[in-house]
Amino acid sequence: MNPLREVRRYGQQIWLDNLSRTLLNDGELSRLVRDDGVAGITTNPAIFEKAISAGRYYEDDLARLRDQDLTPEQRYEALAIEDVRRACDLLKDEYDASNGEAGYVSLEVSPALAHDSEGTLRDGRRLQAAVDRCNLLVKVPATPAGIEAIERMIAEGISVNVTLMFSLAHCEAVAMAYQRGITSFLARGGDPSSVKSVASLFLSRLDSLLDPRLEAMGGEALALRGRAAVALAKLAYAAYQTRVESPAFAQLRAQGVRPQQMLWASTGTKNPAYSDLLYVEPLIGPDTVNTLPDATLAALRHHGRIASTLADGADDAHGVFARLTQLGVDLTEAGEQLQREGLAQFEQAFERMLKTTT
Repeated sequence: MNPLREVRRYGQQIWLDNLSRTLLNDGELSRLVRDDGVAGITTNPAIFEKAISAGRYYEDDLARLRDQDLTPEQRYEALAIEDVRRACDLLKDEYDASNGEAGYVSLEVSPALAHDSEGTLRDGRRLQAAVDRCNLLVKVPATPAGIEAIERMIAEGISVNVTLMFSLAHCEAVAMAYQRGITSFLARGGDPSSVKSVASLFLSRLDSLLDPRLEAMGGEALALRGRAAVALAKLAYAAYQTRVESPAFAQLRAQGVRPQQMLWASTGTKNPAYSDLLYVEPLIGPDTVNTLPDATLAALRHHGRIASTLADGADDAHGVFARLTQLGVDLTEAGEQLQREGLAQFEQAFERMLKTTT
């Protein structure tokens, strides 16, 4: 069996962390959905900057848009929204067959709004209306302002992909915002089957940040290199299970509320000394999503070893975190640093893209 499809047998969806007109027009995305069982798509400003700046299949539309009285951001959105609509339509059969559990495409609000809850809310509403597809996820960063906007968007019935989570503290804050938002939505008479949310925990960047620190410490710290991110995911999943099995969530589930699924993001291995499936093979388990860049998706198809692994090694994960703390590593602060850096990277990609569409 194709390992990409076999993962689904263990309750995990594989999404593609990429979107471009080349994938759409050349039929590659259709093939990934049909043959490999890809069940969703995530995007971000860096992905669209790369796609649009490459030029292929965008030149004619961009030339037409430049003749109109539009800002560079409006031109970008016109291009991106068309791609997202087409991807949503391509995945609509998956959405219908799964009763809304799969088949989603994510589109991010402007990175400039990361610290503006009102602006994020307005942008989320606008993007949902502009795309006009039931299987759209509006992507919002897990900043304090973003979390406030997420709660209000869920309360209005807007489906959300929460991005740029790097710590257990981020996971907890986002999960509580979702539960408050969906409770408000129910109180207003909303249909919970129309609302979907995933919480994207970024992994490889944590090891990239901590490994040099551990190498500088030497000694026993060296044994912890490349282990923090997988431990983080396992502990986040254990906390997720505790939440969804709680009496409070049981009441919500009885009313038709879906759990906010954990999504593993930043799953391309950056250190060539590590397995190219380091952030895939140990993290396969029920009610989760793993969004993969092209190279990691190809690696999983080629040589992935598939088993239910996510619940294994919880004690070891706790031990990794305990030892990191003993060594003076503040994992909450590391998460804050990585979120700041992630926001800066997306802002820079967005600025480069706007130069392309000027």
